[in-house]
Amino acid sequence: MLNPIKKCPVETTLGVIGGKWKGVIIYHLLSGTKRFNELRRIYPQVTHHTLTLQLRDLEREGIVSRKIYNQVPPKIEYSLTEFGRTLEPIILLMKEWGDQYEVRVNSSDHLEMNAAEQSDL
Repeated sequence: MLNPIKKCPVETTLGVIGGKWKGVIIYHLLSGTKRFNELRRIYPQVTHHTLTLQLRDLEREGIVSRKIYNQVPPKIEYSLTEFGRTLEPIILLMKEWGDQYEVRVNSSDHLEMNAAEQSDL
């Protein structure tokens, strides 16, 4: 009998939250429940289709829950599940790292260093 090859846990995590816009969706749901169009307004460059697919994936993974209200027009809200909330420290660390990275790559020292490296080529 063959032993199944175990996936790296980091690979597993990225498989769940690494899809296009998934981390951003989770980040914005950390602040509370959002309707579909609220998420669209936050990132208007995300197409309706892409946002729908990403929300469905997150729902299927048990990260996001969808609540449908029986009214006209239909009202649908998205929120993080209890399991989805366990991603909060990861997402907040990713935000912090991204903030630091932006400062670093936009600093004059970094820009001068890159220019010097390019001139050496």
